[in-house]
Amino acid sequence: MQESVIYQDILQKGLERGEAIGQKIEGERLVIRLITRKFGDLEPALLERIKLLSTEELENLGEALLDFSEVTDLIIWLERKNK
Repeated sequence: MQESVIYQDILQKGLERGEAIGQKIEGERLVIRLITRKFGDLEPALLERIKLLSTEELENLGEALLDFSEVTDLIIWLERKNK
């Protein structure tokens, strides 16, 4: 059964999905850690908004953080992303 083409396809798709989920979780952790280091603890509502971002959006936020000077910049960035 493990040599079956269908089995191998299902296994490969599962591995790819697991890898994508892992990348997103690590992206969330890194961005939240950077924001916390720069601005201190965030409100839970802001943390939840960050966790809803896609992997690509997390990468963009990580770059944008370099230009933020206050938490308001983060809020504005999140609001613009939702428009």
